[in-house]
Amino acid sequence: MYSNIVIGMALDQGFGKNALDVAHCLLADGGKITALHVYDAPQGSVSAYLDEEVVRTAYEAARKKLTDRVKDLPKVTAMILKGHSGRTITDYAAEIGADCIVIGSHRPDLRDFLLGSTAARVVRHAPCAVHVLRNKA
Repeated sequence: MYSNIVIGMALDQGFGKNALDVAHCLLADGGKITALHVYDAPQGSVSAYLDEEVVRTAYEAARKKLTDRVKDLPKVTAMILKGHSGRTITDYAAEIGADCIVIGSHRPDLRDFLLGSTAARVVRHAPCAVHVLRNKA
């Protein structure tokens, strides 16, 4: 059982409900869960074509979606941070003293073998236990 769990919440991957259920099963009495979404803002030449307001609106939409998803769940706090997903999840887990990270992982494709997936990066660099959920497809 874990007392401080971070869930890597990719809001568009379909793991959210399952990850929240698993985290509640792994949670010790008196423990807490942080549902963390990392907003990866457009970088490089892509950002030159996007208005600041468009980026701000997208960030606020992600924040609202995350907050709405966890608002009625006991012991769960929503957190959204900007950055690179794998690095931000592991850094945040270390910062708050998390003892477990729950994260989803899709079936790898060629791009993942070349660049690595977020889940793979979290597993390699996490300061604590990692529970990886695999989708059924």
